[in-house]
Amino acid sequence: MKVFVIAEAGINHNGSLKLAKELVDAAKYAGADCIKFQTFIAKNLVTKNALKAEYQRQQTLAEESQYDMLKKFELSFDEFVELSRYCLDKNIEFLSTAFDFDSIEFAKSLGMKRWKIPSGEITNLPYLIKIAKLNKPIILSTGMSTMDDIEKALSVLRENGAGEITVLHCTTEYPTPFSDVNLKAMLSIKEEFGVKVGYSDHTQGIEVAIAATALGATVIEKHLTLDSKMEGPDHKSSLEPWEMKSMVESIRNIELALGDGIKQPVDSEKKNMGIARKSIVAKRYIKKDEIFTEDNLTVKRPSNGISPMQWFEVLGKRAIRDFQEDELIEL
Repeated sequence: MKVFVIAEAGINHNGSLKLAKELVDAAKYAGADCIKFQTFIAKNLVTKNALKAEYQRQQTLAEESQYDMLKKFELSFDEFVELSRYCLDKNIEFLSTAFDFDSIEFAKSLGMKRWKIPSGEITNLPYLIKIAKLNKPIILSTGMSTMDDIEKALSVLRENGAGEITVLHCTTEYPTPFSDVNLKAMLSIKEEFGVKVGYSDHTQGIEVAIAATALGATVIEKHLTLDSKMEGPDHKSSLEPWEMKSMVESIRNIELALGDGIKQPVDSEKKNMGIARKSIVAKRYIKKDEIFTEDNLTVKRPSNGISPMQWFEVLGKRAIRDFQEDELIEL
């Protein structure tokens, strides 16, 4: 199954439609299947005096509130209409996480194939119900969550008509230290809830996303920026276009390498079987009617004679003719 790669543009457009379109171009260049933004109305999302997270304070003006920061990064609904059309023209799937009810109502008009629930909304019951009732496939991020949180959210979504749900393991820290990734939790989620799983990656670099693919992730989400040194809360933990391209190429290689799980010789190695495997041969000159023993037989390449797996069937039998040293034994 092809891994669905989401380039998470988020708010890395810094409030500029022009930069947002450039991010679409970058995601397409990198080979991502989808580019995801964030649709919100700041006054509906946070209170005027809500504090910023530590990583947000480090990457933006320390004295501004979370509301002021988000207000700068809003794109209008009209701009999102234009942006979704731009994605259509570029043949890359458009996706945007809607963070409030007005944004959900608007996003419905954009005809998205699936909906993304961010980690911060996993305990927002009214929000979960509203998304579920859209009857679309859902990608659910689980940063900051316990297994109990996930179980409750899945129950709400399923009871209210959600389509197929893919659960993303995630650590909500930007960037995430490798020691906090706990990638095996993705497998625990899959086993516990019987869902497709994936990984929303906030680490620096591409190693963990590739490892998640090897472990069976069906969705990989990774932040994308045009320049990791730009001002904004998420740029530092985002990949630049060339890095995203490298990640996608690596994921596609891992997909090929995972195969179908059936252990059997593949076409590319069959030609080497005769060279690498061995046969039973004469260890020294053997006269006709001499009894085969461990003293006069050995095992050497190539494998076009009697297989060494028949060793004990050959021992004790008499030579049907003379055999020179290294000659393949015949019965």
